[in-house]
Amino acid sequence: MRIIAVVNQKGGVGKTTTTINLSAALTLLGKKVLIIDSDPQGNASTGLGVSNAARDVTIYDVLVEGASIEEASLTTNVPGLVLVPSHVDLSSAELEIGNSSGRTTRLKTALDSMEIEYDYVLIDCPPSLNLLTVNALAASHSVIVPLQCEFFALEGLSQLLKTVEMAKANINPNLVIDGVMLTMYDARNRLSDQVAKDVRTHLGRAVFETMIPRNVRIAEAPSFGKPVMMYDPNCVGSKAYMALGNEILSRHKRRVNAN
Repeated sequence: MRIIAVVNQKGGVGKTTTTINLSAALTLLGKKVLIIDSDPQGNASTGLGVSNAARDVTIYDVLVEGASIEEASLTTNVPGLVLVPSHVDLSSAELEIGNSSGRTTRLKTALDSMEIEYDYVLIDCPPSLNLLTVNALAASHSVIVPLQCEFFALEGLSQLLKTVEMAKANINPNLVIDGVMLTMYDARNRLSDQVAKDVRTHLGRAVFETMIPRNVRIAEAPSFGKPVMMYDPNCVGSKAYMALGNEILSRHKRRVNAN
């Protein structure tokens, strides 16, 4: 089982969209996947068609009340994809567990106790470097960083990478960065193309080859409670996320073989 935190402290970079659609791509590639919606906004839950009324037990109950991952898990309309939903109550979790022992490893403890086996667990983190994000970093094997192709793309990235290194040094020595993923790429836009080149110049092989295009079908799919592959399997957005899924599987296979 590989646990991946999808993280960026900036909002609007495609973090939740990536969590949903990459997870769906991995299930279509034959993997059993669990999404943990660790953002109080709960957009990953909504984007998978899970109503607030259906969220009886959530990641809040796991982190604060000690509920199990299995108790909080819900099946989704994507075969092979299971969700631990979020709720607005999660916004108070940092205050409620902030002074307790083991506050940074509560999610790791819950995942270590899980009896159901998954091939992948993807954690959708909030757009801030808070205790919820630290819990995700402590529990994960690796990190994926979505980065929007815009003028300020690299702003804040150095701080995020420092936070990952701090987590590696203090709470999770095995944490690695799977890669930086360029999102909302528009080949018609010279700025978008220049940002992509700049990011690759700065970060080299850390950047995934696959770029996620700016695509209206990707933007529309969450309002129907579906990943884009179920909403329009033939659109360029669906093909890009399938390519990203294949690229991640290839990277992980090479890493396993190297070890």
